[in-house]
Amino acid sequence: MKIDVLDAGFIEAIDHLGDDLTVVNSARVSFGKRKTVYEDGDRKLVTYLAKNKHYSPFRHMVVQFHIKAPEFVMRQWYKHVVGIETTNSSATKDHAWNEISGRYVPVKDFYKPLVWRQQSTDNKQGSGEDMPENINQECQEIFDNFMTNVEESYENLLKLGVAKEQARTILPLNQYTEVYWTASFQAIMNFIELRTEKTAQWEIQQYAKAIKQIVSEIYPETTNIWFETHGLQE
Repeated sequence: MKIDVLDAGFIEAIDHLGDDLTVVNSARVSFGKRKTVYEDGDRKLVTYLAKNKHYSPFRHMVVQFHIKAPEFVMRQWYKHVVGIETTNSSATKDHAWNEISGRYVPVKDFYKPLVWRQQSTDNKQGSGEDMPENINQECQEIFDNFMTNVEESYENLLKLGVAKEQARTILPLNQYTEVYWTASFQAIMNFIELRTEKTAQWEIQQYAKAIKQIVSEIYPETTNIWFETHGLQE
């Protein structure tokens, strides 16, 4: 399943491990039991596990994503991967991350905002209301002029024979990058919870919402229960 995000980005589920019964069977193995049909009693068990933070059974479900997003979005995303440690309940567990390299592949795509936002008056790191139309147009002109200069300068450096790994140093954070991200169900839910929150940056919220839609299709029962018990419903 692939969902387009922003002007030139996307997120696609490449592969996954397990289904809704995976959580049930991972928990019931303690009693030497294994189910083949999902029933009401299984929903009650999964609800109990989620409510009481018995998270290890949820880590047996894993999804591999292919993501194309602006670099500034990926910088925020990567915070969910770094600092991995080994405590039983850590939400940072079970990530794998591999990214396209600007040392090998020339950068071609750049994110362009269609609407510019004002600085929030009550959140130092967040956005507020959209800019008035006349100011938004002026912002677009500033952006377009800057990007024209950046892209021409980058291409000229490459034409002169400058190494891609050095020429890329002039590129801004709106350059698109691509990664493969593999994460457990618990880690994915942690990402959704933090990045659909209203104070999260708008651009990364769009990726979190797309992931929420994808995971809901892969693990419908488990995802719905998790959302209900953690207050993540729309």
